[in-house]
Amino acid sequence: MNTIRVALFIAAWVAIWGMWKQHERIGELNTKNAELLVELTEQVKINEDYQERVQALHKLDTKHTQELANAKIEIDKLRITAERSPERVYIKASCKKAESTTASGLDDAITARPTDSAIRNYWLLRERIAKSEQMIKGLQDYINLLCLQ
Repeated sequence: MNTIRVALFIAAWVAIWGMWKQHERIGELNTKNAELLVELTEQVKINEDYQERVQALHKLDTKHTQELANAKIEIDKLRITAERSPERVYIKASCKKAESTTASGLDDAITARPTDSAIRNYWLLRERIAKSEQMIKGLQDYINLLCLQ
């Protein structure tokens, strides 16, 4: 009978000790769970902030892309108008006078006109200026939105 009591005592002691260890383990897991919950909450806030920034950048990109498209449309309209009726296009230009003397009263027989390549370069430069302007505005908006806050 004593051996049974001893065995029961030992079994009870092992069970109590096992429950105590399990209780400690549960406490450790609860602590780790609380720490992970704090980290998760911080990460959710970081992700929400990131999403807001991405949305803001997307809006900026859309705005500047649309402005660039509008500028290109306007340049194309001007180019078409200039090609259809070149006499309505006024270019401020000056021509050097010939050093040799010509008959007085005779002006140059033709009006001052840029060369075809100069006209092509003019439209190309207008497009590049419009593109550069939108790129610069986009970068300035990016800096103001994300870097200076």
